[in-house]
Amino acid sequence: MNKQNLGQKILRVGIYLRLSDEDKDKTNKYDDSESIKNQRHMLLETIEKNPNFILTEEYCDENLSGAGTYRPEFERLIRDCENNKLDVILCKSQSRFSRDMEVVERYLNNKFKEWNVRFISLSDNVDTENPGNKKSRQINSLVNEWYLEDVSNNIRSAFNAKMKQGEFISPFAPFGYEISKEDNNKLIVDPIASEIVKTIYRLYLKGYGFTGIAKHLNSKNIPCPSLYKLQKGIKLNVVSNRPREQIKWNTNAIKTILTNEVYLGHLIQGKRTTVSYKNHKIIKKRKDMWIKKENTHKAIIDEDTFKKVKIAMSERTKPKGNLGIIHMFSGKVFCKVCSHYMRKKNSKTHEYLVCANNSDGYNDCINKKSIRYDVLEKIILDAINEKIKKLYDERELTLEEEKNQQNRFTNEIQYLEKQRMEIQKKIQETKNYLKNLYEDKVNGIINVNQFKCLVNDYNKNEDIYNNQIKAIENEISFLKAKEGKSTNNKTLFSKYQNFQSLNRVLVESFIDKIYIGKLDEKPKTRDIEIRWNFK
Repeated sequence: MNKQNLGQKILRVGIYLRLSDEDKDKTNKYDDSESIKNQRHMLLETIEKNPNFILTEEYCDENLSGAGTYRPEFERLIRDCENNKLDVILCKSQSRFSRDMEVVERYLNNKFKEWNVRFISLSDNVDTENPGNKKSRQINSLVNEWYLEDVSNNIRSAFNAKMKQGEFISPFAPFGYEISKEDNNKLIVDPIASEIVKTIYRLYLKGYGFTGIAKHLNSKNIPCPSLYKLQKGIKLNVVSNRPREQIKWNTNAIKTILTNEVYLGHLIQGKRTTVSYKNHKIIKKRKDMWIKKENTHKAIIDEDTFKKVKIAMSERTKPKGNLGIIHMFSGKVFCKVCSHYMRKKNSKTHEYLVCANNSDGYNDCINKKSIRYDVLEKIILDAINEKIKKLYDERELTLEEEKNQQNRFTNEIQYLEKQRMEIQKKIQETKNYLKNLYEDKVNGIINVNQFKCLVNDYNKNEDIYNNQIKAIENEISFLKAKEGKSTNNKTLFSKYQNFQSLNRVLVESFIDKIYIGKLDEKPKTRDIEIRWNFK
């Protein structure tokens, strides 16, 4: 396109095209839609009629919503504007640029002025060079915002209606099923994956744990759910630090399958939602808001097997695992070989920590030997006392240290109060669980002996809960008595001397991370590295 400069400045123009959801009329996915062709024709005709306009670049997003900036060509357009490659942006309408009011305000009314870029949309007469045009732009933004909200509400309502009718609305079927080709809201049994699901239930009832089942399946080279779907040509967005082909069965996958009522032929949907149509953060919904529809598809597991697994899980659960309190070293202990976290396990005789890279269905780490929990506790306690002894020096205590110590009291109180709330919540959950146990006994799901055994366990837990609350309240009272008093540093720091036992608050105060090395078999020793919160 040749244009002569008739005393006017030649303006570099970029045209932005976007295909809306409502005008997808392509016959072939590689073709331009009629909507895109019409937009392009309209914009090029406008450039032809303006002697000082020259087309510099075209930006085209197809099959992408105008409800945000997550569009590759849109982002390229913005970068070119910021880098002074364009003077004018042409669009068919403001809504093609964006329907998001915040985006319009940010660029049309702010950034484009800063970058000296003019925005023009043809069908709604938007022109940022016209000062009197701003209110109409803002009204357009508001109308587009209402449109997006209405569309979002309509979609949510449609999904809720489908879920209440027992229609499956997820794009991906649970492992063991596939989506019917005749009806994409219907689940049908996958003959291969369903047999793996049955094997998992069978192994659990034979006495295998989650980890044991995962290792068994991995040893047989049975693909995990994500790898199985990949082999079938189904693309999933899997977040993992491993290539998809190396992902194996793990304890979470086994537990999910053993507790999912979908294998009974029931659908439970609507467990999660997004904050809004603009904020796509996933949030969990309350259980009473879930939508359950029974007998929507063929079951893989019968009711009797599912109930037996549920009872077996309750009977295998150890009282300490039900306290709902994170253990003393939680989030602090890591494998020095592979840097994975060390997972706490229980046996009949003691508790221990083992590299999660071995305990989660994988056998990737050479640091396979566990370390006893009580042994590590003694090592850490001695190390903390030694550290305190080394640091304690009356002559070097300063006012700044006194202030830091006072802050530590405040942090300890907040942490203890949070722990108390968590325990109180667990007490209430225990009461609800006992009520459900009684209903299971009345309905014949569990027998009298099983009921008595489970009730005894939970009564013991409640006593433990109450004792923990008393201990926490005593500690809070002590800390509050100290807090606010003008106490010299010697007294304050003396509190942290010659500890006889560890607690979570002490570990949090002193330790950042603990790294456990590989056991040396001959001397039976291992390297343990402690990273402190201070030098």
